[in-house]
Amino acid sequence: MATVLSVSGSPSATSRTARLLRHLDADLAAQGHEVIPLDVRTLPAEALLGADFAHPEIVRAAELVARADGVVIGTPVYKAAYSGLLKSFLDLLPQYALTGKTVLPLATGGTTAHVLALDYALRPVLSSMGAAHIVQGWFVLDRHIAADDDGTVVLDPASAAPLDQVVAQFAAALGRTAPVPAAR
Repeated sequence: MATVLSVSGSPSATSRTARLLRHLDADLAAQGHEVIPLDVRTLPAEALLGADFAHPEIVRAAELVARADGVVIGTPVYKAAYSGLLKSFLDLLPQYALTGKTVLPLATGGTTAHVLALDYALRPVLSSMGAAHIVQGWFVLDRHIAADDDGTVVLDPASAAPLDQVVAQFAAALGRTAPVPAAR
């Protein structure tokens, strides 16, 4: 199976975007994929803002991207664009860091007026970074993401079914691009 890096570009510790990603991580792991979560907000701010390509934590994060067969990128939408935190992170990766990778862009926000941020702001950046295949992204309204008392993510049915389809498309694309293990 494939290795998937699940990147949250939210600056918030209580992020709905991160909750959504961890929910999808569990789905992908249940399908047999190795899923590695990366919350960009946990990387050193001075390294992100100062463009410190050599900082050990930035180097480690870039290595995670290089190792992954697929990347799920989640971001809240602010002012019709993906987060500045995510932008800072993407800027520190090599120009073609996504070459040969399948990418699933996801966004969350308060209104459907932000849905175009996926196609007009995020997708061009991911494409310029060499992604082999960018599957259809998906936008989820903040109010459609909740958590039970035990922390289990609950998605509104209006978002859950289409999101399941997008994740299935991503998983199928991973199967087409993931390396085949060597025969023994």
